[in-house]
Formats: sequence, structure tokens, C-alpha cells
Amino acid sequence: MRSALKMTLLSDAIFGNGVSVPGGEDVSVLCDREGFPYYKGGTFKGIFWEEMENFAAWVPEMKLNVDDKLGSAGDDRELPGKLRFYDFVIPQKVRKRVTETVQNSDDVLDAFTCQRTFTALDEEGIAQKNTLRSARCVKAGITLVGAVEYEESDAAWIEEVLGLIKYVGTMRNRGFGKVKIEIVGGVKG
Repeated sequence: MRSALKMTLLSDAIFGNGVSVPGGEDVSVLCDREGFPYYKGGTFKGIFWEEMENFAAWVPEMKLNVDDKLGSAGDDRELPGKLRFYDFVIPQKVRKRVTETVQNSDDVLDAFTCQRTFTALDEEGIAQKNTLRSARCVKAGITLVGAVEYEESDAAWIEEVLGLIKYVGTMRNRGFGKVKIEIVGGVKG
């Protein structure tokens, strides 16, 4: 079975791409060649993994085996019964509308993101020298769509685990990437 997932950003989120821009941001955002930000399905799988382990511990009678459902670390083989997550992307209708009005990928990226700056504070609350950092964030309020493939018999606990996911992306422990995840449709197959 394959279900569509909707991720709504309730706060700015940092989907880091591992690259810094000299003279620009220290953390850049993951985006496609047209400038649209996205969140990798494989990265989401890691977040899901954490919450699935919590759920399995809290509800031991379910007898969920994380490795059976997600594979072992680094194992991306498609096996029967194993969950598969797809990238979360800007919905096609939005992409079409934006590309009709904006041709430059930098302008597309600027429409969905903003730059935030940070600094470390000392124990007195004063900014420490040489700690100014900049990150590009996907703006709060943006919705991305993805999908998950799974066995129909797993639907109930998958929905429970998805409901446990509250934060995604970089700097989750600082309040970035607060999300609401919803299953918005399913197709047998």
C-alpha cells in the first residue's frame, strides 16, 4: 500500500545540504535544480526510526521489530514488508504556479526560504566573539508532500508513529523544524 503524506512546517526548518556558501550562509538548504527546497525520504526514515523505537518500547505487545520494518542501518534494499519513504517536495500545483512567474532558481529558493543568524551567548547573556553563524531556513507555513509504502496490516501503528514525529531537520533541539505530519490518502498496490 502507498499513502501520501503531508508535512506542514509549524516553524522555520533547516534541511541542511552539508554545504556552506562562502560569504553567505554557514548552513545551506537542500533544494532541487529549480530552487525548490525538499526533505529526503531517507532522512525522514531516520526520524521515523527513532520514533518507531520509542513506540515499540512503549507498546511492547505490538512486537514491532524495527529492523524487519525499516532494515538495518545503511540497508536500502527493497524487501517485502519493509517501509519505503519518498522525498517530501513542494506540491506540483504550487511548483507549476511558481515556475510560471519566477524563472530564476535563486528567486524560487528565496520565495520558500529565509536567512537566520545565530550567535553563542556567554553565561551573562552577552554575544561571544566570532560565533556569528547564518543558516538558510525553509519558511514556517510551507507544506511539502511525500509518500510511504507499507503492508496494509501495518497501517494503524504507522499512523501512530507518524503522530509522534514533532520535529525534523537540523537544529531540532533548538525549536527549528516543528511539523505536523498527516496521512492524506492511500492507494492499494
